[in-house]
Amino acid sequence: MKKNEFKNLAVAFSGPSNSGKTTLIVKVANILQDSGLKVCIVKHDPKDKARFDRPGKDSDKFSQTGADVAVVSPNRTTMFKQNSSTIDEIVEMFDSFDYLLVEGLKTLPLPRISIFRNSLDETYFKVTNAIACDETINKSEIPSSIDILDLNNPESVIQWVENNAKRVK
Repeated sequence: MKKNEFKNLAVAFSGPSNSGKTTLIVKVANILQDSGLKVCIVKHDPKDKARFDRPGKDSDKFSQTGADVAVVSPNRTTMFKQNSSTIDEIVEMFDSFDYLLVEGLKTLPLPRISIFRNSLDETYFKVTNAIACDETINKSEIPSSIDILDLNNPESVIQWVENNAKRVK
C-alpha cells in the first residue's frame, strides 16, 4: 500500500482513571486491524511513569544518559525521546497509518471521545465531541451538543471515528 492510500485519521480518547479508555482503545484497534487497517496508538503519560526497559538493562542505562535512544530488533523499533513530541512529530514518526488513536493529551486539537462509567465529569465536556458510556451513566446529564456512544459497542465507536476523525496528513 502506498503512503497516500492510507486514511491518516486521528482521534483522541479521554476520561478519568479506570473509566475504560485502554480497554476501549484495544477493542477498537483490534477490530480495525482485523479489517486489514494499520493502527498506531499514542499513550499520554502525564506522571512520567513509563519506563524504558528494566533498570540495569542496556536501554535503561542509555536513556539515563539523557540521550534519545532507539532500540532496533528484527521485529520492532522502540524509541525513547528525552522531551515531549508534538502531534505533528508523532504523525511523522509513524509515517503511514489508517488510524492514530491517542489516549489522553486533552490539549491536542483532535476530535475527542471521553469515556465514563459510574459518573460523569463535566470538566471534560469542553474538550469532548462524543461520550462513550455504559448504563451506569444518566445520559440526560450529557449536553445535547455531545454525541453519545455505547461503551460496550466498539463498532459504533469505530463508526463515529470514521465519520469524525481528523485527517492529519
